[in-house]
Amino acid sequence: MPDLGFEVLWKGKNFARLLGGLGVALRISLVAVAVSMPLGVLLGLVMTRKHPATRILSRLYLEFVRIMPQLVLLFLAYFGATRSFGWDLSGEFASILVFSLWGTAEMGDLVRGALESVPRHQYESAAALGLDGAQTFRYIILPQTVRRLIPLSINLVTRMIKTTSLVLMIGVVEVLKVAQQIIEANRMSSPNAAFGVYLTVFLLYFAVCWPISLLAGHLEKRWL
Repeated sequence: MPDLGFEVLWKGKNFARLLGGLGVALRISLVAVAVSMPLGVLLGLVMTRKHPATRILSRLYLEFVRIMPQLVLLFLAYFGATRSFGWDLSGEFASILVFSLWGTAEMGDLVRGALESVPRHQYESAAALGLDGAQTFRYIILPQTVRRLIPLSINLVTRMIKTTSLVLMIGVVEVLKVAQQIIEANRMSSPNAAFGVYLTVFLLYFAVCWPISLLAGHLEKRWL
C-alpha cells in the first residue's frame, strides 16, 4: 500500500493546528461577510438610482474591485499601505479589509440585479392598487428581491470562504499555511506528507462549504 502521508497528521498537535488554521480562515471570511453584506445592500440600492454621478461612481468601484485580482489587493493593503502610509496593519486585518471591499462590490451587484429583475408591471400593479412608493417597495418589491437574493448571497459566502486561502501570501497563519509548515517539518521523515495533508485541507474546506452550497441550491429551487 502506498505511503500517502496521512500519518503526519497524528504527530503531536498537527491535526489540531490544521483545525485552528481553518478557524482563522473562517473568522476572516465570516467577519468580512458580516461587514460586506449590509454595505453591499446599500451599494446595490445606490446602483439602481437614476442619478448619473452615483451610478458612474458605483460602477467604477465595482469594476475596479472585479478586475483587480484579490491577491493584488491583498498586497496593496498589506505591503503597500504599510510602507507608503506607515500604517501598522496586521495580516488578518488587511485580509478582512480586502475581502470586505470585494464582498461589498459583489453583494452590491447581486442586489442591483435582483432589484432590476423585478418586472415593471409589478410597479404598475402596485400603483393601480393605490400603494405609494414606500408601500410598493416594502410589500411588493422587497419580498421578491429577497427571494432572488438569498441563494445568490449564500453562494457568495462559499466563494469568500474558499478565497481566503490567498491570505497565506501575506503571512496569515491559516489552514494552508499550517499545512505547508507541517509538510516542511516532516520533509525528511515523511516525504509523501504533501498528499495526505493537502487532501485533508481539501476535505476540511469541503466539509465547511458543501452544506452551504446545498442550502443555496435548495433555496434556489424553492424560491426561483
